[in-house]
Amino acid sequence: MAVSFTRKLIVEWGHCDPAGIVFNPRFFEYFDWSTSLLVREALGVEKAEMRAAYGVAGIPLVDTRATFHRPARYGDVIEIASTVTAVGRSSFEIEHKLFNKGELAVEAREKRVWVVEEADGRLKSRPMPEEVALKLRG
Repeated sequence: MAVSFTRKLIVEWGHCDPAGIVFNPRFFEYFDWSTSLLVREALGVEKAEMRAAYGVAGIPLVDTRATFHRPARYGDVIEIASTVTAVGRSSFEIEHKLFNKGELAVEAREKRVWVVEEADGRLKSRPMPEEVALKLRG
């Protein structure tokens, strides 16, 4: 069973363009927040505690894309369902579906890479611990 996390949020004025419609890049912020919440739920640790628990420096985004079906506006209560769709050796993929008034408004996919900090301070992709991979797979 795939790991999923669903949340609701209210569209704030600062998320919108002058016409009161969510500025498209804001959706990617919503999805980034949702990924953090999903990973926290799956691993059972806060993002700030992941380094101590698993030695990870971060899970940077390396690929993303979205399809916009309908807008979201100031004051709308939207729901975001995020699901892990693939787990590789050092990366994982997530699908986000954003619903507005029960209708699919935005579909997005992203790929994240497991990185650690080398002794010289550089970040390098490394295989994620098997425990992490298992938890992300559900």
